[in-house]
Formats: sequence, C-alpha cells, structure tokens
Amino acid sequence: MQDHFKEKAQNWDSGDIRVKGAKTIADAIEKEIPLSEHMEILDFGVGTGLLGFSIAPKVKQVYGVDTSAKMLEKLQEKNTPQLAIKAYHQDIVKEPLKQQFDGLISSMTLHHVEDLDAFFATIYKNIKKGGFIAIADLEREDGTFHSDNTGVHHFGFDAQTLRDIVQKHGFADVKIQNINTIKKPHKDFGIFLLTANKE
Repeated sequence: MQDHFKEKAQNWDSGDIRVKGAKTIADAIEKEIPLSEHMEILDFGVGTGLLGFSIAPKVKQVYGVDTSAKMLEKLQEKNTPQLAIKAYHQDIVKEPLKQQFDGLISSMTLHHVEDLDAFFATIYKNIKKGGFIAIADLEREDGTFHSDNTGVHHFGFDAQTLRDIVQKHGFADVKIQNINTIKKPHKDFGIFLLTANKE
C-alpha cells in the first residue's frame, strides 16, 4: 500500500483551506443526514480526522479507514479518552471490512479511488439497511487543483456519471449538490456533497 501522504501528514492540519473545508462538509452532512447518538459511522479516507472529529460528538462512534500510516499517526495523537476515532490502516476495496455501519462519510478522498465500481460495490455491503453515504469531493476540474497529481485518479467528477455509478450499485435517493467553492490563486474549484441511502 503506497503512502502518497507520507510527507504531507506532518503539516496537514495547518492548512486553513483544509480545516475550514472539512468543517463546511461536516455542516453540510449534518444538514442532510439526521445523525444520532446510536450511530456507528465509517469515515473513508479519514486522514488526520478533520471531518471525523467534527461528526464524532454527534454519534456513538466514528471509525476511520485510510491507506496512509502517517496520516493515521497524526489522528492517533488527537484521540482523547472522551473523543476517539478507531482507525484501520487498510485499503477496503482490496481488503474489505467485515463490520457494517449506519453510514459512511468521506471528504476529498474519492478522486484518489481508481476503481469506482469496486468501491461502491464494497461499501454497499458495509452499510446497514436504512443507512446512508455522504461523500464530498471535487466537481469536474482540469487537473490543476493539485500541484502534484500523484495518486489522483479523477480530475473531479461529473454529477450524472457519478450518480449512475452509485445507483447501479444499489443506492437510492441519490442527491448531489454544490456545498463549497475552494478559491485558489489561479482558479475556483467547486465541492459537491453526494448523499444516498441503502433501502
């Protein structure tokens, strides 16, 4: 498992755009999904827990999964006895989790997933009946969002194409909406939130 975030992990949480972006995504998820203290949630691509720690106080437990050991080290440093994310270091497409969750959340990770069909087929099995997915990522872009596209498999996403894939793998009530704009010196980039249910 290649760790593309090994060098970035140390200063990941000091990026103002990243921290504010994760908070915006958390707020958008809370607006769309009625979170409850009984829920066990999986944060896919949890990283240092920027999104997961925003959601954790509202639910029973957040579990995080990531392929970057260094990012998970930073996450572990933030865990406290009062609030902790239980983390798995694995590629869940190649090595699926056995556990089922009430929902899956994800922030800016989907564009790093090469095989979308395999991903959505896998997570469908990980979501309990009546559960949800809430995935935020980039709208279609020209490849200039990242200064280095190593490990990037999609330059954002076309809403209709993504909707078709999600529905094909059994999810219902698919909704995709713009929730944020990341302004960079050379361009603005739209961020969407995709929500769907497992009936």
